[in-house]
Amino acid sequence: MVEHLFEDIFTLTRIDPDGKKFDIFNRSEARCEQFDMLMELDVATDVYPIHTGENFTMVLTPTLNLDGTPDTGYYTEAGRKTLAGKYDYVMHGKLYKISEDSSSGHATKVYDL
Repeated sequence: MVEHLFEDIFTLTRIDPDGKKFDIFNRSEARCEQFDMLMELDVATDVYPIHTGENFTMVLTPTLNLDGTPDTGYYTEAGRKTLAGKYDYVMHGKLYKISEDSSSGHATKVYDL
């Protein structure tokens, strides 16, 4: 069985707090229940409409394969069951960490995790 690196329930607090920047995505802010954490997330709201105040479960995992084997880099449903089948909306790809340098107020660092 695949091991979850992170799992928690988030409540959507704001949508596009800095104004709409993308045509088909909304930049959303959400806060989790278990940890006192704020997350920015880009959601394709034409595919998965979500509104302020709604809850969703966020899961981070190293693979979509139910047996925990690493992904090959290619995704194909091909009649097999994956972790994606357990959720309404799945994003697969890179994670980025964004941090701001509070001393200068201008510098922003983006890390590819």
